[in-house]
Amino acid sequence: MIDPKAFREDPQRFIEGARRKRVQVPFERLTALDEARRRVLTELETLRAEQNRISKEIGPKIGKLKGALKAADAASRETLERELRELEAAPLALKARTQALEAELAAVEPQWNELLLSVPQPPAPDVPDGADASANSEIRRWSPPGFDPAKPFRANRGFDPKSHLELVRDLGLVDFERGVKMSGTRHYVLTGMGMRLHQAVLRYAFDFMIERRGFMPMGVPVIVREECMVGTGFFPFGREQAYHLEESKRGSGHDLFLTGTGEVGLMGLHADEILDADRLPLRYCTTSTCFRREAGAAGKETAGLYRIHQFDKVEQVVVCRADDAESRQWHRTMLESVEMIVQSLELPYRLLQCCTGDLGMKNEDMIDVECWMPGRGDDGPDGRPTGAWGETHSASRLGDYQCRRLNLRYRDEKGRTAFAHALNNTVIASPRILIPLLEIHQQQDGSVNIPAPLRPYLGGAERISPG
Repeated sequence: MIDPKAFREDPQRFIEGARRKRVQVPFERLTALDEARRRVLTELETLRAEQNRISKEIGPKIGKLKGALKAADAASRETLERELRELEAAPLALKARTQALEAELAAVEPQWNELLLSVPQPPAPDVPDGADASANSEIRRWSPPGFDPAKPFRANRGFDPKSHLELVRDLGLVDFERGVKMSGTRHYVLTGMGMRLHQAVLRYAFDFMIERRGFMPMGVPVIVREECMVGTGFFPFGREQAYHLEESKRGSGHDLFLTGTGEVGLMGLHADEILDADRLPLRYCTTSTCFRREAGAAGKETAGLYRIHQFDKVEQVVVCRADDAESRQWHRTMLESVEMIVQSLELPYRLLQCCTGDLGMKNEDMIDVECWMPGRGDDGPDGRPTGAWGETHSASRLGDYQCRRLNLRYRDEKGRTAFAHALNNTVIASPRILIPLLEIHQQQDGSVNIPAPLRPYLGGAERISPG
């Protein structure tokens, strides 16, 4: 959520931010509703102050008039009774007006709040302009010795690669047919070494963040109230991607939603809290199952393990002071952790600076990490894919947008409160990461080498072989 005061003081900043993100927002309507709301609130404040004043003054006056009535003659009684009726009517008139204004506020405020929630976080000034992901720009890339993504896989390894679909079939790592039988499209069953490799990747990344990077391990709910989804900025924009549990129809007081990332639970921990500044930065890490409806057409680029409804993810979240330089430094630090992990797994990758049109509603900056996947991309003359980059990680900087929605604040050394800044980043997501892991480390005999950091989690196994 944006700061209403900041919008009033500089509406053009938010109008320009929405334009850069290619988001349509009825700002004129928002301004009109904001003015109507403030007018009503001002009048209500004045009326309530008047009610308080009258309630203090009217009692003694009514008492005096009633006393005077007892001793009044017929000539003065009518005048005294009229004055008494007027005094007794004054609070009733104020009450009626107050109730009318409260009804007006009740009609205006939900509309105002809905529109306010629809205003995107303005992009950081240095984020490049662009309509969509096609305008994202490469920052840098890294490859292990002896592998160059600019060359065909055969030129790097001396043989034609299998896709991950062929590898998981030949090595008995995934059963798609039974997954679909049980749950429908985009579901799967990890089998044998497929499940062990999946768990090894997650455990390695989680231990790395805790033991080497100093993050606090957390286990958070993956079933949350709607307020948590709104607070973290996933609603109203991404409602169609979430699985909805209609508990209210079963007699519960509220519906629930399955989260698509551990970020929701990690950020929701401190909603409506004021933290002491010396507790910041919060550095949390969790492993959670994630659920996404992934609405949209299926196709070659979404096949297999790339775009699925249920997966597991190690997520990192940082909540820091409302300081742009500190927030930017944490962004770099979080990306550094990811690069260290991906390099240790010897996977070619590149960093992409996302343009304004690809930031989403809640981010002021975002950098994607894409790994090279030989089984993706257009088909070559031989009918086999030529390879392509595929997104595996995303690091986001949100300013105070998320914390404002969650009412997550901190108190500084001078006793002043401020909304904190939030950042999040995928540490690793599996089984998607298994795609480059299997395809890059495949061998000519059909086996797959296991990167050294994963071997302790696999009983020392160095290779996955057919049969």
